[in-house]
Amino acid sequence: MEKTSAIRDLSEYYGRIRQIEQEPLPPNILALLEAAAAEVPDQTALYFISDDLELTYRALLENVNRLANGLVALGISSGSHVALMMPNVAEWPITWLALAKIGAVCVPINTRYTARELKFAIDDAEIGHFVIAEAYLPTLESIPGAMKELCVIVVGRPVTGHHVWDELLAGGADHFQPQKAPALDDLMNIQYTSGTTGLPKGCLLTHRYWLKCARSHGGVAGSDCTRLLANNPFFYMTPQWLTLMALMARGTLFVATHLSGSHTMEWVRRYGIHFFLMNRIIFDQPPSDLDRQHQLKKVWVYGFPKRLHAELEMRFGIPAREAFGMTEIGAGLFTPMEADFMTGSGSAGLAGPFRECRVVDMDGIDVPVDVAGELLFRGPGILKGYYRRPDANLDGFHGEWFRTGDLVTRDADGFIYVVGRIKDMVRRAGESVAAREVEDVLNAMPGIAEAAVVPVPDPVRGEEVKAYLRLAQGFDAATVPVDAVLAHCADNLAVFKVPRYLEYREGDFPRTPSGKIRKPALVSEKPDLRAGSWDSLEGKVH
Repeated sequence: MEKTSAIRDLSEYYGRIRQIEQEPLPPNILALLEAAAAEVPDQTALYFISDDLELTYRALLENVNRLANGLVALGISSGSHVALMMPNVAEWPITWLALAKIGAVCVPINTRYTARELKFAIDDAEIGHFVIAEAYLPTLESIPGAMKELCVIVVGRPVTGHHVWDELLAGGADHFQPQKAPALDDLMNIQYTSGTTGLPKGCLLTHRYWLKCARSHGGVAGSDCTRLLANNPFFYMTPQWLTLMALMARGTLFVATHLSGSHTMEWVRRYGIHFFLMNRIIFDQPPSDLDRQHQLKKVWVYGFPKRLHAELEMRFGIPAREAFGMTEIGAGLFTPMEADFMTGSGSAGLAGPFRECRVVDMDGIDVPVDVAGELLFRGPGILKGYYRRPDANLDGFHGEWFRTGDLVTRDADGFIYVVGRIKDMVRRAGESVAAREVEDVLNAMPGIAEAAVVPVPDPVRGEEVKAYLRLAQGFDAATVPVDAVLAHCADNLAVFKVPRYLEYREGDFPRTPSGKIRKPALVSEKPDLRAGSWDSLEGKVH
């Protein structure tokens, strides 16, 4: 199909965008659940695969109400900051929805955080209450003074000195009415995302943010997608908007414990899934005669290799469309379902519902078609800012336009192509790793004078973390061995942030006139960034 002729056929997509934008939103997140429970009380809302646990809309609403009553009895009220640190269990969305009904603020916590990272989140987000799975209590309890400052609610067996989630649920009434119903622009989450300064930043996300994100995805995917799969952790944004997308469709969200290359398509077939986010790890599984035996209607992919895109669609017999989103903006770009001519183009799509985008130079001036610049977004429901980070708020916006830090081009038809990143990040297996944070940990180790962290392309994880180490005078690789460096990192960083590759640097780094390390010059020194590096996964020097 010729691209020019296909473009003329996108009127249905643009009409759908307008329709999505014109549909009224519920007044808040819980109004959505209440309306769905009234309409389809016996429909399954959530199904947890590993636990074989089903919650109907009626049961979900009753549990949310009971827990809300229990949380209020502990002093949680509108505006309270409450951390959630749990795996993908039913307690996570029930608690999130209960906080939404109270008008409290949820602070999702990555379950792989070390004590250092967890202490930062507790202090930075000014957390007063902490809902935590029993398995993660040792990490929390290892933080000096944490138990004196927090009201802790344990998901699991009773623990002396702490409240028990099950008891709060059992003691609450089936009906709950908040003193003041939250408004659309009231805060719902402080959602942490890695920043270029090395410290995670708390994105201020409202009820409007989540509802528009779910409405955008559901509207573009279509009303026929009512059986959805969430296969990454709830502390990320995706399962949260997928929950609301399912509620809007009066459908069912099937929840897996983790992302699994070997089991995902089995789940898709067994539970008749219509929609999910296809990950490279699933595509990389050996082809099977069962690959086309499913009820999938469509899937989204993010940054999928363009050379493999057509093969993915052919192998699984489904339309796979590129999209672009990030914590700060929610849904940003979608490739229209009608735009099959874009398969394999490498484009991330067009501006989606509720979003406008621009491509600008460093001064915020629009650049011409096909010229690289920074991608900006604006629209109702993007983040209100970063919590307690006036510096990040100043740097993160050109006026009302949010700066993504992504370097892109835009063609004459409006399709966006991501060509690089302005921000200094490593994107490893879907995780965003701030180079500065890893560098700060390495620089704190005795014997290391300075570290520089860069991404290394990887066919499985997208990128791996590499650290160049310049040792202090009097130290060498024997006195600062790789095992000690990796152990130091493991004690202070989540496992996905620990460098896979280590290279000892002889001599100084290339530097800018102001003394900063010139990373582009550093990585250009070798065609293969693995060469001369210790590979902690393979246990050898390349």
